[in-house]
Amino acid sequence: MSDRHQHSHPHDRGHRHGLSHRLSHLLTPHSHETADKVDPALESSARGMRALWVSLAVLGGTALAQAVVVAASGSVALLGDTVHNAADALTAVPLGIAFVLGRRGATRRFTYGYGRAEDLAGLVIVLTIAASAAFAGWTAIDRLLDPRPVQHVPAVALAALVGFAGNEWVARYRIRVGRAIGSAALVADGLHARTDGFTSLAVLLGAGGSALGWQLADPIVGLAITAAIALVLRDAAREVFRRVMDAVDPALVDRAERALTEVPGVRGVGELRLRWIGHRLRAEVAVVVDGDVTVRQAHRIAVDAEHALLHAVPRLTAALVHADPEPAPGEADPHLPLAHHAAV
Repeated sequence: MSDRHQHSHPHDRGHRHGLSHRLSHLLTPHSHETADKVDPALESSARGMRALWVSLAVLGGTALAQAVVVAASGSVALLGDTVHNAADALTAVPLGIAFVLGRRGATRRFTYGYGRAEDLAGLVIVLTIAASAAFAGWTAIDRLLDPRPVQHVPAVALAALVGFAGNEWVARYRIRVGRAIGSAALVADGLHARTDGFTSLAVLLGAGGSALGWQLADPIVGLAITAAIALVLRDAAREVFRRVMDAVDPALVDRAERALTEVPGVRGVGELRLRWIGHRLRAEVAVVVDGDVTVRQAHRIAVDAEHALLHAVPRLTAALVHADPEPAPGEADPHLPLAHHAAV
């Protein structure tokens, strides 16, 4: 018996357990995607959008200020930092598009909605980080082969400090909001900004070396910045890859199982699956119930199990609960007719 009808109720109010309410659960279709669920989801997207546009403004201003100093000084270390900051600011564009798409409702073609657009944006961010690493590395190697003195060293040092301050502020903001709304792409973007901040500090070393007359200091720091970008590329790629491959934190699975086992009438938990769609979670689970209960009783248990999951698992917006009867001694597995459809 499968709980194919999803119901809606505010999580901050208690259930009404009257007869008419129970009958309405059985006889009418329900959805957790109604107002009480959509509003928090929309608020998550709105928070993500605010984080993106604020980040775009801060990093855009930082990159512009650094570009002026690059033009005057010719520092390739600062150029690499500036390009990386500009690329980081521009990643707000694909993420912004993804958050806007994520607000659209499900259709008969996109039955899960458009939340996956956020994961595609994460891939764009990874490619952007890779491109900025390649450009910074190429520029540093070119200057290493053809050394030139850096002009206006104090201005370069000041621009580096501005870059660090802007990036660290944006990194903390993006990571905090990304974790709050469950957006792997936004967290990856925050990690990207944090590395930019540390590379800005590395520019200070290059400026110090140049001030002491060591011309190779600037391109060597440029190469160090390239290596740092490569490290954040690895971390961001891992985060986005896991999300695209439907990976979830095992602690969430444990939490869901514990919540289900505490539901009255649930005698066991079978297959349990969680998946991210953008920054929202969905669940599919089979629970074992007494084989002698009625269909209505089994449905009630499934509804209670779904309700427990929605309270226990953060950012879970919908759950599909299937109730399996506990097999009697000697009874054949009721799922045996499906065995030949199982993936090899």
